[in-house]
Amino acid sequence: MSTSDTPDIRRHMERLAAEGVDVVRVIYPDLIGTDRARDVLLDHLPSASEHGLAFCRAVYHTSPQGDVVPVAGGLDAGLPDVCVRPDLSTAAPLPWEPGVATCLGEVTDPATGGPAPESPRDLLRTVLARCSEQGLRPVVGPELEYFLLEPAPGTPTGWRRSPEATGAVYTAGLRADPGNHLLRTLRQLRDLGLGVVTGNHEFDGGQYEINLNHSEALDAADRAFRFKAAVKELARKEGNMATFMAKPFGDAGGSGFHLHLSCSDGEDHNAFDDPSGAYGLSATARHAMAGILAHAPALAALANPTVNSYKRFGPDTLAPWLIDWGLDNRSAMVRIPPERGSGARLELRLGDASANPYLLIAGTIAAALLGIQEGEGPPAPLEGYGYDTAKSALLPESLPTALDALEADTALTDVLGKDFTTSFLTYKRNEVERFQRHVTDWEFTEYAYHL
Repeated sequence: MSTSDTPDIRRHMERLAAEGVDVVRVIYPDLIGTDRARDVLLDHLPSASEHGLAFCRAVYHTSPQGDVVPVAGGLDAGLPDVCVRPDLSTAAPLPWEPGVATCLGEVTDPATGGPAPESPRDLLRTVLARCSEQGLRPVVGPELEYFLLEPAPGTPTGWRRSPEATGAVYTAGLRADPGNHLLRTLRQLRDLGLGVVTGNHEFDGGQYEINLNHSEALDAADRAFRFKAAVKELARKEGNMATFMAKPFGDAGGSGFHLHLSCSDGEDHNAFDDPSGAYGLSATARHAMAGILAHAPALAALANPTVNSYKRFGPDTLAPWLIDWGLDNRSAMVRIPPERGSGARLELRLGDASANPYLLIAGTIAAALLGIQEGEGPPAPLEGYGYDTAKSALLPESLPTALDALEADTALTDVLGKDFTTSFLTYKRNEVERFQRHVTDWEFTEYAYHL
């Protein structure tokens, strides 16, 4: 029996047809976490499921400006294909686009039949398999911030914050959001089944935060990936732009991507909780935290993956600047929230919103796993307000420094895999080279008149 004849495919097609769907949008993440996709007519799903959809592998190596970066296996190999098959178990109708459902795609390399080397989703699966060998199932709760922008013809970028009002942190309703963007978006994301739970206006004008429920790590990454794609799509539908860029404005703060991480053990208990342990945390939790601290310079390359990312850091930014941890302390890189019992967890505040959810989660879990295996404990927690360089080491202050730290951290790259690491480093170093050749508006303003 061919794949196209299976009852499972027919059942999904009947379900989608009953919901008024005649097109399925098959999406998967590229190396930077952008959704790549193809719309498939419902009648063609059996063929797409059996034979797959062909995409050029170099889509993983394509920059936001359309440059194909010379990563091994792409240009040098004659631009071969990857094969993407729809995972119809993830299919859900798009609430804002009648007749269209979306689902995740499974990516394979036709040459090997295995995962594509650059596939972020498969990288996370590989790391999770290593955790399973230790009897642990990571649980993740993502928190993401973003800016909503509206057209502003005649301005340098063509966009402005929507709204511009400041001082509306932790507010909701029309005072902070006169266009009701947040409420409308929350409802649409809920109807898409992404497990969103709360939302509020954030610190700066036009900045919002929406939190997703915690779940096992792959599901959490899937939902964070689809969340980012959906928020951007909803904004564009209304003529606006939502950006998860780390720091889009010089006079405003950045947007974070915070991860709440715990682990379930073989008996489905929270392996991070121990009322008799130091700080109410188990040895497993303390070792995991020590691993994240130890591998933080390398982890920054995945958590803060753009040239712009490092403009978010610095004293008094509420973004990490130092490699430290604290008990319910938001000025630390790793915060331990006050809940214990089933709610015991750590919050990694290192990531910014531009991070690929799969890579950020995979890197964090890999670092935590290394810490658990090494069995070391963390240093003393930060007391009071942070950002004192006499107390803790600095995080990398630029993308090139973070990339060098990733390459040098052989323990972490062994978990992530040589093929992925080589591709990621090649792609990102090309980004740095292109930026260094670009003449910015600042340079012209600073030098042109007087020099």
